[in-house]
Amino acid sequence: MPVSMFGFGRLSAEWKVGIASGVVFFSMLISRTLISERVDKNTRGSLFRIQFLLFINSLLLLGSLYIWKRVVRRLCEARAAPSVPQRCWRLLVLLFLTLVHGSYLCMFFLVDTEPHWFSLLSFSCLGIYVILLFFLFVFGCLTRLRRLLSRSRGGGGGEDAVASGSVSHIVLAMIVTAILAVYGLVNAAQPPRVIEVEIPVEKLPESLNGLRLVLLSDIHLGPTVGRSKLQRIVTMVNELNPDVVVIVGDLTDSQVTRLRSAAEPLGQMKARLGSYFATGNHDYYTADVEGWFELLRSMGIQALHNSHAKVFRPEQTQDWICLAGIDDLEARMLRYPGHGMDVEKALSGCSAESPIILLAHQPHAAKQALQQRPDISLVLSGHTHAGQLFPLTILAFLMNPFFCGLYRVSEHTMVYVTPGTVYYGIPMRIASRSEITNIILKHP
Repeated sequence: MPVSMFGFGRLSAEWKVGIASGVVFFSMLISRTLISERVDKNTRGSLFRIQFLLFINSLLLLGSLYIWKRVVRRLCEARAAPSVPQRCWRLLVLLFLTLVHGSYLCMFFLVDTEPHWFSLLSFSCLGIYVILLFFLFVFGCLTRLRRLLSRSRGGGGGEDAVASGSVSHIVLAMIVTAILAVYGLVNAAQPPRVIEVEIPVEKLPESLNGLRLVLLSDIHLGPTVGRSKLQRIVTMVNELNPDVVVIVGDLTDSQVTRLRSAAEPLGQMKARLGSYFATGNHDYYTADVEGWFELLRSMGIQALHNSHAKVFRPEQTQDWICLAGIDDLEARMLRYPGHGMDVEKALSGCSAESPIILLAHQPHAAKQALQQRPDISLVLSGHTHAGQLFPLTILAFLMNPFFCGLYRVSEHTMVYVTPGTVYYGIPMRIASRSEITNIILKHP
């Protein structure tokens, strides 16, 4: 009776799922603000994972309903196909959507030294889902627009013509999706390309002119990235013979206990003047940042937790670079104990005569840091993946102040954003490529 009073039962499935998504999102906000500080870290982490799974799958369900109505109902209604092929098609689409919804479960239950085949399959389906959803929507809008223009000009077009146009745009969307998915899978499977970038740095000491700094970011050890991919990266980095290696966040998507073996190649990384790490948002999602700090420390990689290190050559100790790292922006949003972006703390003790290089995972953090401290010479960021997967490229470009590549912010300051060293979850890259950046610091 109360349901009918509010009219909930008369709402469409899409509206019901949308309301459910809003309720889950609201519960996430409440748990972050009111509950997070009253429970221990493990409980908070478990609660976040449950809420995240519910929220992401409710959003995916909205897209699944849209896809089902078009590639199943519309196609089966429009074609006088035998019932057996129709049933097979329905089962195939249902299996596909089930795999899509299972993808993020793998993030929590199928993480090991090497990716599980089910993880790779389900996240590949998720990539296909994203592309198909986009093109079904775009081609559908174009079909409606063409229909409206035809009517405004007095053109005809019966129901058969409308149905034919609708079916053709669905088929076209599936063909384009298939082509892009194959390309994306092949592209992401390639080794990262090595990009050499010369960056002028003011106040750079003569002894450090030509210093080689290798930039890594967004490795995302987890359900679809394992030990073999990391080993390949470490081998490529060592072949560059770097002076310094920095990992600018999103190293991992799971806890140390699950990925200790997968992370072992990091201990083989060789840099004459040291290797350094700054956190990204996904490192905090693991709820095990301290565990990763400890593991990295045992491998000779220094975590810059709102702190800095002096980088110098042994024979010229008076000439140094202040290499600083800040906690990710979301550490404070997640109320992670003892963590939160603090630029002043990270740069406390840096000399005005020495250049400052800052590791800030998100471009928004880079922008905020430069507003606080315009004396920073260079900021190194990641996070955007250069979109990783079209059409997500459009969102990544619009939502970040710096998208990908080298930016001159002022006469004395530059920002470099790497597209990432591997990928996140979906083993595809479209309109982007994984990268290992070999930065050479030069006098202006």
